[in-house]
Amino acid sequence: MTTTAQQLIELSAGPMAYEDTGGDGPVLVLLHGLLMDASLWDAPIAELAPDHRCVAPTLPLGAHRHPVRPDADLSLPGVARLVAEFMDRLDLRDVTLVGNDTGGALVQLLMAEGNARVARVVLVSCEAFDNFPPGLTGRTLVLAGRLSPWLFGQFMRQMRVRALRRMPFAFGWLTKRGDAVTARWTEPVRRQPEIRRDAVRVLRAAARNTRGLLAETALRLRQFDRPTLVVWASEDRVMPPEHGRRLAELLPRGRLVEVADGYTLLPLDRPAELARLIAEFADPVAPPAPA
Repeated sequence: MTTTAQQLIELSAGPMAYEDTGGDGPVLVLLHGLLMDASLWDAPIAELAPDHRCVAPTLPLGAHRHPVRPDADLSLPGVARLVAEFMDRLDLRDVTLVGNDTGGALVQLLMAEGNARVARVVLVSCEAFDNFPPGLTGRTLVLAGRLSPWLFGQFMRQMRVRALRRMPFAFGWLTKRGDAVTARWTEPVRRQPEIRRDAVRVLRAAARNTRGLLAETALRLRQFDRPTLVVWASEDRVMPPEHGRRLAELLPRGRLVEVADGYTLLPLDRPAELARLIAEFADPVAPPAPA
């Protein structure tokens, strides 16, 4: 049985941890969102690993455990460039690039740049168009990012209380079933001053012109001619289902699948179904997943 090994790579921004199942199967690179880490993908990876090489980096988006350099570019374009550097350093080819939540925004930036290592894309309930910061959760985070790192840490310490984590301004509208995972995501920013510094820098950078950035990126997606699967939670309250339909329509080779009984974080809420859709799409000889 294929097992996931955590590794550390030194990039221009600093050290970055990642999970890599290895193997000779089709390569999947799976990206997470703000205040999340690679564990977002643990359950889908368990389904996908026997037949795919699954690579899931923990990006410096506020739940990482290895602080980056003080001068690292933590804007969304800067983190997207870090993903490109990561794929280059591992020499990953013919990649199926998968992004959920803010990870999907990063994927769109790489699509707009026409990254040559990316052969196929899966966008899973994510920011798009003018939806940034997304919903009450995103607006609360960006406002909290105006605090000093120390005060931001005090704010995040409240997330130890499950009732608060489940509120709409926290993780309550992002996942139906993933509370145990979201609780772990808050630990680094609560315990490590350097991570609080990074998280505040990420949020402040994200607050600057990001809405216009994603709208402009969407126009450039019309030139992306590689297969793209758009998977959206039909009950999503943070990422409008209408945006999934718009993305699928504007992409020349886009196709939409809506998934019921889950919120934005489908890797937590519907991992088996999401893994099935990704596997059928990533394997060019398999029949397409039903719409």
